[in-house]
Amino acid sequence: MRFRSPVPCCSRAVALTLLLLLIPLVAPLLPPVRAQAFPTPKPPGKIVNLGGHRLHMNCTGKGRPTVVVENGLGDFSFDWYLVQSQVSTFTRICTYDRAGYAWSDPGPKPRTFSQLNLELHDALAKLGEHGPFVLVGHSYGGVVIRNFALSYQRDVAGMVFVDSAFEGQRVGIGGKKTIRLGEDAKHRSIPPPHESMSLSDSPAKPPEARPQEPLGAMYKVLPPPLQQMHLWAQSLAPIEDAENSQREWSSEYFARWLAQPQQGTLGRIPVIVLAREKGGYNDGDYDIPGEQMERERKAGQAGLANLSSNSKLVLVPSGHNMELEAPDLVTAAIREVVEAARSGAKIAAGH
Repeated sequence: MRFRSPVPCCSRAVALTLLLLLIPLVAPLLPPVRAQAFPTPKPPGKIVNLGGHRLHMNCTGKGRPTVVVENGLGDFSFDWYLVQSQVSTFTRICTYDRAGYAWSDPGPKPRTFSQLNLELHDALAKLGEHGPFVLVGHSYGGVVIRNFALSYQRDVAGMVFVDSAFEGQRVGIGGKKTIRLGEDAKHRSIPPPHESMSLSDSPAKPPEARPQEPLGAMYKVLPPPLQQMHLWAQSLAPIEDAENSQREWSSEYFARWLAQPQQGTLGRIPVIVLAREKGGYNDGDYDIPGEQMERERKAGQAGLANLSSNSKLVLVPSGHNMELEAPDLVTAAIREVVEAARSGAKIAAGH
């Protein structure tokens, strides 16, 4: 199913995203530039072969621990340019495109969190990037890194959740209706991840070209070449098939997390949770009052902070896409977690 965010303050990339979230804010470039007007651009990073498909990963800077970024739905590695250029001045940082995005080939199915985690883990290893890592996850990417930390505990030195999704989060599903993430789970067994490709991993039908979309207003903070790169990437057909599978299987993880207490499941690794100050909910927009939706949102973000005993929640004066709207604050949070991982210090109290 496609998630529609109950929050009117965010972009189309996010509406595809978890929340996957938030209502599209799409504004055309003047003059309008269409993705198909551009040839495939040269990838800024390296293409790593995982034995049946390839991923694009861009690592810059020097230092340990290495920071690894997991994007939200509809987002790409280069959307983190404003953050990556700052973080690379004090440590190494890797951004990448999940299978089916930008330069990365479509990958094995189903696109479970475990499958995404395996591919990221293997790509880092093949490129000689050594953990433990500081993981940064935005929106849908937040729940992906959370599962990575549970699956590869020794490879994680710290985490930053950037307006992350969470189990039980209420999202729009059309009209005024909402659903809590995990309520629509089919309670299926999650198949083990694998790198080999089979015929069943191909799209059920030949991918159709995606409708040309104007560039979202928030992406105008990126350098013009990266704006054109985003137009190209968002027009590619494989992303739709990948995201349909990602959304379908995410419900199974949300349901499992709802069924069991989650407090303390990340131990005491340093964790910072960045959440926007205001959700932007209005009474009458959806099937429950705006005040209730805001209360649930804040409780869910606080719950993410409670995953570790060494954490804090920081409210950010920003919309959902903080890597574009508040890159300095995101960078500061990453620096704090990196320094805590290096020194073993406790994360300072939140504010």
